[in-house]
Amino acid sequence: MPIIPQFGSLIPSQAQQITSDNYLSFTDGANDFAQQYLPEIYEAEVERYGNRTLSGFLRMVGAELPMTSDQVVWSEQNRLHVAYDDCTVAAAVGNANSVTLDSTATPTGPLGPIANVITPNMTVVLLPKTAGAAAIKCFVGASQAPLMTIDVYPYSQAAIAVPDVNGYKVFVYGSEFPKGSQGVQENIEPNFTQFNNKPVIIRDRYVVSGSDTAQIGWVEISTEDGASGYLWYLKAEGETRLRFEDYLEMALVEGERVDALTPASAFWTEAQIGLSDFSAANAAILGTQGLFDAIENRGNVFAGFTGALVDFNEILENLDSQGAIEENMLFMNRANEIAVDTMLASQNSYGLGGTSYGVFENSEEMALNLQFTGFRRGSYDFYKTSWKYLNDASTRGGSTGFTVGSDVGGVLVPAGTSTVYDQILGTNVRRPFLHVRYRASQTDDRRMKSWITGSVGGAYTSDLDAMEVHFLSERCLCVQAANNFVLLS
Repeated sequence: MPIIPQFGSLIPSQAQQITSDNYLSFTDGANDFAQQYLPEIYEAEVERYGNRTLSGFLRMVGAELPMTSDQVVWSEQNRLHVAYDDCTVAAAVGNANSVTLDSTATPTGPLGPIANVITPNMTVVLLPKTAGAAAIKCFVGASQAPLMTIDVYPYSQAAIAVPDVNGYKVFVYGSEFPKGSQGVQENIEPNFTQFNNKPVIIRDRYVVSGSDTAQIGWVEISTEDGASGYLWYLKAEGETRLRFEDYLEMALVEGERVDALTPASAFWTEAQIGLSDFSAANAAILGTQGLFDAIENRGNVFAGFTGALVDFNEILENLDSQGAIEENMLFMNRANEIAVDTMLASQNSYGLGGTSYGVFENSEEMALNLQFTGFRRGSYDFYKTSWKYLNDASTRGGSTGFTVGSDVGGVLVPAGTSTVYDQILGTNVRRPFLHVRYRASQTDDRRMKSWITGSVGGAYTSDLDAMEVHFLSERCLCVQAANNFVLLS
């Protein structure tokens, strides 16, 4: 009976060769150090997703400033001229028409705090909401302030016999007084609109046991923050840090206040959430207002953006009605960026295949990789770039042909700074329209904190046989003059 070699047997084979009896498979579940043939292992990590970090947007368009309070408060000026939207006009009584100003508008609406500041002898323009209807110039004969009604007398006709059913926009363009008359009876007091935001505490942690730090398994890496070489457990710690740095930006882009979701309670309490680690003095989750939420509530939302020229014409018209800031930056997803490139190429036949070089004076040498980084329309300059946050499949990105697409296609951000009144400093200061405030004092800087606890890795703070790396930041985003921002969807 032939002798069949067993695993671990010292019986030699007749020849130095691989046979079915002496070959040991590494994947058959019988792995052992006595195996003769081990797999070829690549030490380098394959970077199949390229640069995985998403942060950088806020660093490009804003600044980071310290603060010492639980909230940041700023004031924004209201419009200089007097105007009311969604006004109704009653049928004529004699030569007069009674106009009801837009009393249903909110006190912080786009036209500022609502109050009747139109006085007798002012002259106003009534703009009908129906397309194609002519404007009507009127003289104000009586004003029922503080009621939201005025009596107007048209210059070009006896009275408005059939008022526009869609309503009117009313604005003051001057005044007219007869000879020997008294002066203006009332004056307009300027006011401002106040906004605020609160910082949110962002935390993360990485843990490695003492045993794992002693069992070294090297891997060759090349990370997004520039680190390269061979690492073991510190690779996971480094990726936790990179992910946390992304959270610092993502939390300020996506953040929402709880009172926007539950106005009745205005916060989430310990009992509502089911957590037990709230302190008695701060037992509430309040949220923070992020970029998207601020634009949706105080800015402009362009629904159905396709990148066509007519879309930009509408955007220009809206910018004219707001701050008319000449330079604007467009951060877009890939689909909208390509759509804008296609639109620009169709407007200019210069270059191979109708390629347009926008503001580069049609110079191919000045263009960057044949991508349009800037163009001018009307009196406005637009500088566009792709926003990785809107393209990455792990966040809002991904083509609709592969995964669920984003409901945000881009953001128009005005360039430059704004002048606002700082309540703490008591003076006007200049700030970027978009900037981050973080908690800091001479005692503690909470912009980006990290510390080690446990009994491993040089820390001896407890009897825990592990190393815990903690990350913490407390910050919020200030979106000032949000009426100049546009959210593209």
